[in-house]
Amino acid sequence: MNRKLRITAVTVLAAGVAGAALALLVRDQMSRHRRDLFSHHTLRRLAALGYMSRQSATVNNITLLRDFIAWEPRRLLRNRARTIVQRMEEEARSRDAELAAHVS
Repeated sequence: MNRKLRITAVTVLAAGVAGAALALLVRDQMSRHRRDLFSHHTLRRLAALGYMSRQSATVNNITLLRDFIAWEPRRLLRNRARTIVQRMEEEARSRDAELAAHVS
């Protein structure tokens, strides 16, 4: 019985380690592709837009996405970037309005 328990524990531990390593590998690959906004590969650009959609509204992010919209040949990706820019611009306007209200 003790031997079976030890074998089961080692198996579960090995599966956990393998799962964690796989999760880290996938996460690393995703983060590399998310930053690849001007890649020649469409799916990498799409992943990069997914990453940008979760970023906060900064002047640099909005400017980067506007450059991307001007550069991007695919209408679907341009439209996705426009949606993200609109969200960021609204977020920036509301943040500016909050700051103006606190200053007044």
